[in-house]
Amino acid sequence: MSDPLSASLAATLQSARLDQNLSANALAESSGVSRAMIGKIERGEAQPTAVLLSRLSAALGMTLSELIARAEHGDRRLVRVADQPTWTDPDTGYVRRAVSPSLGGPLELVEVVLPAGAEVSFPAHTYALTHHQIWVLDGHLRFREGDVEHELDAGDCLQLGTPQQCAYVNPTGEPVRYLVALARRHA
Repeated sequence: MSDPLSASLAATLQSARLDQNLSANALAESSGVSRAMIGKIERGEAQPTAVLLSRLSAALGMTLSELIARAEHGDRRLVRVADQPTWTDPDTGYVRRAVSPSLGGPLELVEVVLPAGAEVSFPAHTYALTHHQIWVLDGHLRFREGDVEHELDAGDCLQLGTPQQCAYVNPTGEPVRYLVALARRHA
C-alpha cells in the first residue's frame, strides 16, 4: 500500500466483514465484487477504486464515508480541515474529503473534486441506505440519474430520487468541486 489510509482501509474492511461474521464469499455475493478482489484489497495487494469501496461498504451496511472515517479512527466532534481524511480514487483521480467529524451521526458531508473529463458511476444499491443531495461549489457537473441527466453549475443543488444507477461526470476541461450531503434513511 502506498499510504497509511489505504492500509487502514484494508484492515477496516476486513474487520467490518469479520465483525458481521461474513465470509469473503458472502461479501462477494452481496456486493458484486469478486472474492479474489476482496482478498487482494484486504491483504493490501490492490488499491480499490471508489466504485469497489462503495459496493463493499453498502454490502456491509455503511456508507463509503463511514468506512473511511473508521479507517481514520474518527471519533471526534470537531475535525479541523487539515485533519479531514482525503482519499484519491486510483481509477479516476477524483479526490474525496470526509468533512463530517465523526461516525454514527445522522448526516455526512463529503467534498469531492472530480478532474476534468472524469466520470465515476455507482450502482443503485450504494444509494439504498441514504438520502443524497449534491451541491456544486465550483465548476460544472453532469449528474446522470438512471436515464435522466442533470446539468449542474456552481450553486445548484440536486436532491436524488429513488436509488438507481448514477454517474458523476465532468464534461469540462476544468475540475469540478461539489459537496455531497448524506442522511441515513429510516428503516
